[in-house]
Amino acid sequence: MKAVFLDCATFSADIELPTPKGITEYVTYEDTPKDDALIIERCQDADIILINKVEINAAVIAQLPKLKLIQLTATGMNNIDQEACDEHSVTLYNVAGYAVKSVPEHTFMLMLNAMRAGIHYHQRVTDGSWSNDGNFCLLDVSLIDLEDKTLGIIGVGTIGKRVTDIARAFGMTVLWAEHQGRVPRNDDYTAFDDVLARSDVISLHCPLNPQTKHLINRETLAKMNQRPLLVNVARGGVVDSQALTNAINDQQIIGYASDVFEAEPIAEEDPLLTLKHHPRVIFSPHNAWGSKSAQQTLWQILSKQVTEFIDRS
Repeated sequence: MKAVFLDCATFSADIELPTPKGITEYVTYEDTPKDDALIIERCQDADIILINKVEINAAVIAQLPKLKLIQLTATGMNNIDQEACDEHSVTLYNVAGYAVKSVPEHTFMLMLNAMRAGIHYHQRVTDGSWSNDGNFCLLDVSLIDLEDKTLGIIGVGTIGKRVTDIARAFGMTVLWAEHQGRVPRNDDYTAFDDVLARSDVISLHCPLNPQTKHLINRETLAKMNQRPLLVNVARGGVVDSQALTNAINDQQIIGYASDVFEAEPIAEEDPLLTLKHHPRVIFSPHNAWGSKSAQQTLWQILSKQVTEFIDRS
């Protein structure tokens, strides 16, 4: 079978990506622009498309008569028209469970940097501010410990549960948020609005779907009574960027640590960029998933899925 990988540059250059067994012709592209005609041209004879973030819509799928499988190199599937896949008998696979170490560790990297103003103090050391101050230490922004703080988790899957374990090791109290507007399913969960009101840190791990689009907005931010830090390693669209920016400027919350954005790469006009010098704001370029071991695990899972699909075909 012929396979086309449309955006292989989403992996690190030093990660080996051996061709999955069963693929007899394999074409890779570093990146593929958002251009339906180009996607169709590149995939016209493909039985299998490998893809990370390139969008595949119904019009594209309809023009690829040989296509049998779209294999995502990610967990989220919101960039693929799933109804069109069903209509044209195209199998759609994602990869799950590969970043259960990488994303939680990245979550705490962001959290600790924001709570202890890590970027701010790094800059003060390197730009001469500390030397000019003259004291043996510099404490112009308060350092906030995690111990004894309450962490609210929105999205309690495998990663959310791992974040729970790490948070408890830091001595934090953890609240699992029930879905917005629902009664908690059992004693392990807390009502959504109560989590917003009681948390010192809120960490987002939920998928992006119609129910979670701009889940964090002007109304929900107003319910955050503890002025928490917000951490987002879910999807950028879960947060209303303008409302979040306003909330920080109005001191409704103390900061924002995010790995994800509504447009990626981040759009120049994104209001979040106006916060780039805030001591409790830290951004990373959607790479929480991408530790070396996570990328290797992802490819192993993907290769197994593709090979088993070919064997069954």
